[in-house]
Amino acid sequence: MSTAIPRTPGRNPAPGALPLLGHAASMLKDPLGFFAALPAHGDLVDIKMGPFRAVVVTTPELIHQVLMDDRTFDKGGPVYERTREVLGDGVVTCPYSEHRRLRRVAQPAFSPARHTAYARIMCEQTARVTDAWSDGQEIDILADMTTVAARTGVAAFFAGHLSSPSLVKTPRDLATVSRGVYRRMLLPAPLDRIPTPGKRRYDRSRARLRSTIDGVITEYRRTGEDHGDLLSMLLATTGEGLTDTELNDAAITFFFGATDTIAITISWALHRISTDRRIERAFHAEVDSVLGGRTAVGYGDLDRLALTRRIITETLRLYPPIWLFTRKVSTDTELGGHLVPAGTNVVISPYLVHRSGELHPDPGRFDPSRWENKGLEPVRRGVLPAILPFGGGARGCMGETFAINEITMALANIAARWRLLAVDPSAVRPASGAILGPSGLRLRAAARHAGT
Repeated sequence: MSTAIPRTPGRNPAPGALPLLGHAASMLKDPLGFFAALPAHGDLVDIKMGPFRAVVVTTPELIHQVLMDDRTFDKGGPVYERTREVLGDGVVTCPYSEHRRLRRVAQPAFSPARHTAYARIMCEQTARVTDAWSDGQEIDILADMTTVAARTGVAAFFAGHLSSPSLVKTPRDLATVSRGVYRRMLLPAPLDRIPTPGKRRYDRSRARLRSTIDGVITEYRRTGEDHGDLLSMLLATTGEGLTDTELNDAAITFFFGATDTIAITISWALHRISTDRRIERAFHAEVDSVLGGRTAVGYGDLDRLALTRRIITETLRLYPPIWLFTRKVSTDTELGGHLVPAGTNVVISPYLVHRSGELHPDPGRFDPSRWENKGLEPVRRGVLPAILPFGGGARGCMGETFAINEITMALANIAARWRLLAVDPSAVRPASGAILGPSGLRLRAAARHAGT
């Protein structure tokens, strides 16, 4: 049972709470605006997220303290309680007591030796989608990049062993549960049980995702064949006692992480490139130089795509896909000079750190040049995070390199053949479910050649 959060001097409640709903109305109407206003109320700000009480940590120093102590600040709280409905207790959502074991089992899937093969898959799947574009076509870029990321994940993690109908439905199901996690987090328990159309869609998508992965696991067990993919590696693991439930949790966790977040980041980056001709010209010039007359970049070209990497870093700063996460305090502790009792829900928003004017001058401006002498540094002890799109500490995302490589190669290989022109940039808005994706983003494809 959660302990009530005491009112402590220097720790303030966020204004505007409503009976029963708390701050849920504000968090549904304008979640980014609501959280962006919280630092003005203190380093630690008490909020009520529908049925949950929580304390929001607003400073980089205290966020760093939370991230570096995953035993005290364990996975939990409203975001993870809802996310577990979908992902189970995979390496992202499991408690501290299970995390080291599950991470050790899965880590070989992201070893450097595997990156070359993954890169080949990434390039192939980008080409499959973009080869179907035509000059002048208006494109729902998020839908197409979700297809690229989903097919890449299927090929890398399940050796392509999803049926065509499942491959169509699975990205849609992922999007449905991603939106549903955030909204359900804010609903009081009585409302959460009402079988609305949205809840029924959520429940169907969640069940179908689990069933799809279960079917693949069953088939792998039946044949006993090693396909050289993530699932084969997990099935071959001995001495760790992985159950079918743990295998399903692991598989769906990695597939989820390798689909929405990657597709969203590619889409946001293409949006920002399309609205700044100076950045676009420099980006295309870099890609043309690296290609040297070839038609596609590959794994060996990644180190030469420096501007592309800076564009990605700046995109992740402005639009962190995982813009909000929670922790549960496991034992009475001190944070910012204040007692935080065991059972307290703690909220961290990378969005706040990324939009800090102290860390990032003119924080609303898209400026890849701010990363010329630095980049995505890991969050580690003694070093404050400038940005944290992949979390940090022992719970940092093990698939970070996989994600950055895929985003880099997708952007570069698209630029090798296409300019993507903004259709209506004023219509583009962040749509903040559990993941911060773009709404209203459409781009027009224009064929290009080197130097244009």
